[in-house]
Amino acid sequence: MKQLKRTALALCVQSALFSQFALAQDATEPTQAAKEAGLEKITVTAQKRTQSIQEVPISIATLHGERFESMFSGGEDILALAVRVPGLYAESSNGRVAPRFYIRGLGNTDFDLAASQPVSIVMDEVVMENVILKSFPLFDVEQVEVIRGPQGTLFGRNTTAGIVKFDSVKPRDDFDAYLKAGVGTLGTFNVEGAVGGALSDDLSGRFSFLSQERDDWIDNGYTGAKQKDAMGGFDEKAWRAQLLYRPSDDFSALLNVHGRDLEGTSTMFRANIFDKGSNDLNSNFDRDVVYYDADLSNSLDETTPYAQDRNPQAYEGYGASLKLDIGLEDMTLTSITALEKTDGYSLGDIDGGVQTFGPAVDMNGDGTVENSFPGTIPFGAVTQDNLDDLEQFTQEIRLASDTADAMNWQVGAFYFDSSFNVTSIDGFFGATTVFHENTTWAVFGQSSYQVNDKLNVTGGIRYTHDEKTLRVGQQNVGAVNFTGDYDDINVDDGQVSWELSANYRIDSDVSVYARVADGFRAQTIQGRDVAFEGAPSVADAETILSFEAGFKADLLDNTLRLNGAVFHYTIDDMQFSAIGGDANNTALINADKGTGYGFEIDSQWLVNDYLTLTAGYSYNKTEIKDDSLTVLPCGTSPADEFTGNCTVFDPRPDGYRAVIDGNPFPQAPETIFNVTARYATPMGDDGEFFIFTDWAWQGKTNLFLYHAAEFRTNNNVEGGLRIGYENFEHAYTIALFGRNITDEENVKGAIDFNNLTGIVNSPRIWGIEAKISFY
Repeated sequence: MKQLKRTALALCVQSALFSQFALAQDATEPTQAAKEAGLEKITVTAQKRTQSIQEVPISIATLHGERFESMFSGGEDILALAVRVPGLYAESSNGRVAPRFYIRGLGNTDFDLAASQPVSIVMDEVVMENVILKSFPLFDVEQVEVIRGPQGTLFGRNTTAGIVKFDSVKPRDDFDAYLKAGVGTLGTFNVEGAVGGALSDDLSGRFSFLSQERDDWIDNGYTGAKQKDAMGGFDEKAWRAQLLYRPSDDFSALLNVHGRDLEGTSTMFRANIFDKGSNDLNSNFDRDVVYYDADLSNSLDETTPYAQDRNPQAYEGYGASLKLDIGLEDMTLTSITALEKTDGYSLGDIDGGVQTFGPAVDMNGDGTVENSFPGTIPFGAVTQDNLDDLEQFTQEIRLASDTADAMNWQVGAFYFDSSFNVTSIDGFFGATTVFHENTTWAVFGQSSYQVNDKLNVTGGIRYTHDEKTLRVGQQNVGAVNFTGDYDDINVDDGQVSWELSANYRIDSDVSVYARVADGFRAQTIQGRDVAFEGAPSVADAETILSFEAGFKADLLDNTLRLNGAVFHYTIDDMQFSAIGGDANNTALINADKGTGYGFEIDSQWLVNDYLTLTAGYSYNKTEIKDDSLTVLPCGTSPADEFTGNCTVFDPRPDGYRAVIDGNPFPQAPETIFNVTARYATPMGDDGEFFIFTDWAWQGKTNLFLYHAAEFRTNNNVEGGLRIGYENFEHAYTIALFGRNITDEENVKGAIDFNNLTGIVNSPRIWGIEAKISFY
């Protein structure tokens, strides 16, 4: 039925798009005005200088304007970007913080707050290394660039998969402002706005803000009427203030100060929502109800020992950056200094249900009593992770040519310093604190040479040195037992990254390119297992060699844009996080190799004055190559002779450990397909009525390193809709919106523990939104 439903849905969408196209064609052929206007020119800064996206020899996709803003109408966070661009995926088991990004199948499933990621997030030219920093809310955004493939030459280590780059709207001399507000189901209320303009002859500023709220809407079935609408909500505030001082064409200084404050609910873990041998949601799943007994905070009343605030989450942070551009003779000196600070916590009822450890309970009122529910839960698990005193300092200096010569070049240096501590608390092992420090420095250079009017070649090189330290502080405070003292761990490594590319312009509208790039992800220390009386683990640096070729074309009088690329990469000493076993340990491992190949296509078609279509598709085939690498799956315990509670397809020579050789990378969708359509028709002399819809499909995805029947997904789909009116004379828009409009129940993740616990997407949200702009 589910497959039939999705097939029917896909046919409906295709039919709708075709009917809109046919209607527009019947009304009028593409007008000369539409042809002359054509598609907008898109500029990017993927190579740290402004270029047309059609000239850059890298696979890049961009998001901006209505296509970007509509994703966040229902109060979504940064994870809304998942599968909205070919090759891009994102997920999290930490609520609205700690997103995990994947590009071309490369990512990291590690949920620890110290985990490193091969996808780098860059916000306003500042790298956000820690997973909490990566989750800064998105608002007043000029453009998003998804830069696929290794970017180690200009952006450094930990960019083996690529970069997601966000640029906010900058201050300018002309006054402009906007205010946008929306209300929706589940008590969703969003407000966003900005105001900016000249403050004096040489100084301009901009202030922007965001407020996203949702009421609690999930019941705690374990405590019954006492906890109706107990969790699921959030209250997030963020702001950004910018000052731009530009006394002359040869000097500018941009100050960016920003902050965020989040309180809400972390991820909802749902126990035993799969039957063994199946990945379909079963009768234990109810989107509006969970059964939680975790208690690490306060109580309902004086007699009931159950936490009132289930799966709570709170984070607060702020940061600042200063960018200086100094014009010298035939060159520009740029300095970017940045500081980020944040702290907060998340608590999770990890088992996703109830284990009473006492008298059985009649949960259904039918006389049937149980010691655990829903389903069998061998023992309960709750963990709170506190991130304290995160401080990240970065300094970049680069010198770039500024001439019309055939040769363009830039050289620079980069420094990074980060420190923080993580305290993990549970009801059995007590509280453990580990301290992390990371220092990195690098020097780099890149040059581009215009050989003739058709051929341009680019080469770059970077040396990066990375050092990490782990120190164990308090350990198992208040624990039932205590074992182990661990010495400080210090690891360091230096690596050279390089790239070489060529772009050949066939004519003014079509170009082809080829690129080979080398990069690395720095060595990593994992200290989470110390909290559960396990030893820290270390993974060596991984290196990648990537080959890519593609084309970029503006066709049909600049009304059709087609960009495509094919790629192949090999990773040596690939880092993975082996999560699971009877204790749900988290250990870093290195696989001998990992390989991936595939392609992606991005397209945009201005059909005529009325209809605009976009579509994208990616195929990623990934494979782990290490015939000796094994992991313990789904609660397996050799000591207890328990083989786990999931259906494992991998070979298990000893009956317990699964051989993962040949498996795809975890959380790496094999295919991604997305499409948008916007149809608009004039209303009066100064406005238009519009319909905008966006859809995204996610293909086969393995959730863990091992291959199990329960922990894989396929054909997840979500769609959005906006129907509204835009008035050009008075610069306002009012629209009805919907997110996940077919209310799909898509599995996004799972817990590799002692029961079949899953994580499911957000429900359907309907609402109304209005925006007014001032100039």
